[in-house]
Amino acid sequence: MAAASVYKFIELVGTSNVSWEKAATAAVEMAAKSLRDLRVAEVTQLDMQLENGKVTNYRAKVKLSFKVEKLS
Repeated sequence: MAAASVYKFIELVGTSNVSWEKAATAAVEMAAKSLRDLRVAEVTQLDMQLENGKVTNYRAKVKLSFKVEKLS
C-alpha cells in the first residue's frame, strides 16, 4: 500500500500599503521562512485598513497548506 500524505492548513494575514497582491505575497513569503513544503495558498478574504477615509493598508487573509512530515 502506498504511503498516505497528510496536509495541515494555517491562516495568515499579510499587509501591504501598495496592493492586495503584495499583501498576500508577504504572508506566503513570511510563512516560507519557517515552514517547508508549502503546497497551496488560497486568498480567502480581502479588506483594507482606513484612516480619515483613506486606505492605509491592504490586507489579505491567506489559507496555506503544507505537507506534514513523518518523524522517525
